[in-house]
Amino acid sequence: MKKKDLGFIVCVLAFVSIFIFIQPINEWFMMWSSAKDLRYFVLAFFKFAVLATMGECIGLRISQGCYNKKGFGIIPRAIVWGVLGVCISIAMGIFAGGTFGFLHYFGLDINPTNINSQCFGTKLLYAFSVSILMNSFFAPVFMTIHKITDTHIINTKGTLKGFFSPMPVGKIIKNLNWDVQWNFVIKKTIPFFWYPAHTITFLLPNEYRVLCAALLGVALGIILSIANLKKK
Repeated sequence: MKKKDLGFIVCVLAFVSIFIFIQPINEWFMMWSSAKDLRYFVLAFFKFAVLATMGECIGLRISQGCYNKKGFGIIPRAIVWGVLGVCISIAMGIFAGGTFGFLHYFGLDINPTNINSQCFGTKLLYAFSVSILMNSFFAPVFMTIHKITDTHIINTKGTLKGFFSPMPVGKIIKNLNWDVQWNFVIKKTIPFFWYPAHTITFLLPNEYRVLCAALLGVALGIILSIANLKKK
């Protein structure tokens, strides 16, 4: 482990400790995490902007030996992750609620008011069903959109001005490495990582789910770095 790795770990631990051990900040964080209004999505934006971008920095460290470099575009990546984080939060709410109706067709009488009183097996079945549905229908689209924006950031050399320039979506889609995108990112990571990972996520209380999903962005950064290595 090099000095820069130790420094990175210390900074991360110090940042996380602020939200855990400083009581006023912890109370504010939990209040916004469980809010039933716009504050929930504002906090989701920053959770993903910070944590998922950090994951990409770790991925860069794995693949190229550094946490940042010219053209990497940390700020544009953080903006993208923030927006995608809001979309993920919305998707989690939709699939978490809709799965109750889906399971009702199979004779399971569970709903948002009685799920917490169910046995662990029923909770596990519910969480696994949400994960399967969300990752099967939402995740492939999400991953492709993320790859498009990521490519745009790289093509515009990581600058904010370039990021806000018109995005040639059609051209980017045409030139994507679909072998890696389909055979690794979608076909392997969804069933072998995201299904079980989000099953755990949906076993958690609602106020912790978005945070857990954002923390999984760190894992995603590592996965993307592996995908880039496979591409090379």
